[in-house]
Amino acid sequence: MTGLIQFDEKTGVFHLHNQQISYLFAVEEGGLLGHIYFGHRLKDYHGGRAYPRIDRGFSGNLTDISERGYSPDTLLREYSETGFGDYRLPAILIKQENGSQATRFTYEGYRIDKGKPKLEGLPATYALEEDEAETLTVVLVDAVAKLKLSLFYTIYRDRAVITRSCRLENHSDVPVFIDKLASMTLDFTAQPLELISLPGAHVNERQLTRETIRYGQKRLVSRRGTTSHQMNNAAALVSPQTNEFFGEAYGFALVYSGNHAIEIERDQIDQTRVVIGINEEQFSWQLSPKESFQTPEVVMVYSDKGLNAMSQTYHDLVNERLVRSYKHQTRPILVNNWEATYFDFTEDTLRPIVDEAQQLGIEMFVLDDGWFGCRDDDTTSLGDWFVDKKKFPNGLSHFAEYVHSKGLQFGLWVEPEMISVDSELYRNHPDYRLEVPNRSPLLGRQQFVLDLGRKEVRQAVIEQLESLLDQGFIDYIKWDMNRHLSDVYSARLDGQCQGEVFHRYTLGLYEMLEYLTSKYPDVLWEGCSGGGGRFDFGFAYYMPQSWTSDNTDAIARLGIQYGTSLFYPISTITSHVSATPNHQTGRLTPFATRGDVAMSGVLGYELDLTKLTTAEKNLVKEQVEDYKSIRHLVQFGRFSRLMSPFEDNRAAWMFTNADKSEILVFTFMILNHAQQPIPLVTLNGLNTDKCYQNVETKEIITGSELEYLGWYEALSDKDFVSHRYHFKEVKGGDSR
Repeated sequence: MTGLIQFDEKTGVFHLHNQQISYLFAVEEGGLLGHIYFGHRLKDYHGGRAYPRIDRGFSGNLTDISERGYSPDTLLREYSETGFGDYRLPAILIKQENGSQATRFTYEGYRIDKGKPKLEGLPATYALEEDEAETLTVVLVDAVAKLKLSLFYTIYRDRAVITRSCRLENHSDVPVFIDKLASMTLDFTAQPLELISLPGAHVNERQLTRETIRYGQKRLVSRRGTTSHQMNNAAALVSPQTNEFFGEAYGFALVYSGNHAIEIERDQIDQTRVVIGINEEQFSWQLSPKESFQTPEVVMVYSDKGLNAMSQTYHDLVNERLVRSYKHQTRPILVNNWEATYFDFTEDTLRPIVDEAQQLGIEMFVLDDGWFGCRDDDTTSLGDWFVDKKKFPNGLSHFAEYVHSKGLQFGLWVEPEMISVDSELYRNHPDYRLEVPNRSPLLGRQQFVLDLGRKEVRQAVIEQLESLLDQGFIDYIKWDMNRHLSDVYSARLDGQCQGEVFHRYTLGLYEMLEYLTSKYPDVLWEGCSGGGGRFDFGFAYYMPQSWTSDNTDAIARLGIQYGTSLFYPISTITSHVSATPNHQTGRLTPFATRGDVAMSGVLGYELDLTKLTTAEKNLVKEQVEDYKSIRHLVQFGRFSRLMSPFEDNRAAWMFTNADKSEILVFTFMILNHAQQPIPLVTLNGLNTDKCYQNVETKEIITGSELEYLGWYEALSDKDFVSHRYHFKEVKGGDSR
């Protein structure tokens, strides 16, 4: 079988390739690694991209190379350092014993292995079969500092994906301090490029933004200790003409849930550098002799067929080679009691909601915040993961048995990373929270953050959760985090190691999640951080779905879910029908539109079912029945964005199955206005020779008509209108 990675000993060129992509770099003079190409598959490479030797003013040359046209300052690099003439963004900063931060890493050797090794202590994509991927390890050394840097590249046989990370080893006799160690550098040739990123805010996450890359530096970062609502850790570089269906796109997603930085720089000669990894701000790591530091993984995707093709590559990879539990298992339709009751409930008041859920065909009841300790508001009891006997006098298992007796699964909300001052855990262990000595700590939502970098803290939380999960009545856990990190100081680290706290927190969290999700593989785990504040590839490794936003307003969710889908598959995007007026926006939205938006993700309900009218209950029952018939197509079909709410007054998307015999389309008009244009809907990526039947109207129509001709939608005199279209192939009815 032909290998995926070749090295030409004569030219020093590495070529990673499959039937879709090629990635090339070379060992250049002085042992530097020069980037050559990342893009569409090349059959072979004969040196056409050898980097020109041009003498640039104020771009210095290596003293051991006589060629003045060869400079680290202009060469396209595979990994960038500082102190030896490359004045662009560095990927590595090491403070050495003498105070210097200068490093010069030169090529020592390489190794090619079948498959994809695990990253110890970190989530990462994986290979199930040894021959489905190959991994290249390129070893660089700094002989003076006695440091070894291993660059890892994995290419899959059948995916337009390259993953990258690196590991630094200290082979000296003294400790060094890592002030920055990015996961990757990628340099682009001089060309116009645009940046697509996903900034946002709480209840307004992942708002797709597109801008021209200009001279200077752009940083997309989180300093909050988590991925954050404010800036997601995935982004894309695209050609100016690229749209959803056409053009080149380069995607980057960091498999990490802590502080991150995606840095972009356009240099003096129009080249663009991308550096991605842990945010260097407030980061420092003491690397003792014989120790190593592994960076998180970056997943790079290339598409020459637009953004949808890039997204679909990410979606398939996440579903098939990142998520580990509930793979390809359809997710249950749930009702969550939060917006129905908030903290004000007892077992007796919850039972009628369970009864209604059974009647409406809903499959799971999720008990949200307020079931534990003495939790009647958000000022108390975080850290005390035992049942509130006032609300559940017969214990939580008694209520769960009732839920199960109605044919529903039982889910539970927890927030294990936090602690309240008014809690048994705090009274016994006030030192468990993050707190800077002699300073008053910052409250967030009346709570503090536990120091998960400490093993005894993690163990205290795990033991409480085990006592619940071991009873066997919990089918689902919603793992929440409702504030960001502050007062970042650990009592277990000395002063010179306090820069490690953020990363140790994330590693500690991953250790907890690895233990719990492995011990309870049949539990459906859902991530949450005040909604979508920790929606990332790292969390998807442990939790196959995440609460996408605390904003349940259907119209706001159009943009949130559209932006999220740029990198994350629909199977990870949970979306609920909520009450109207909406609790976040006050907006009045039709029940059908709320249903169509929620049915475009993993469907649930976030309202008091007992307060619905008979007509509304009938609508819920109909939505639930409809969703069950299309659920697998929505959650695991091929998703394509058709119209963007960021560009127009409309949004639309579609789902197709593997053989394109079934098509599901959702369209949305946001605001009605006078003399509006007649909306036209066209589809994309179909088999144009097939014939399809509209499931509702029974009309027969060809794939070519759906893709090229389209259809007019009826005008509406109302705001917030949605339409759903379902087509199935007519067997034997191919167009001639």
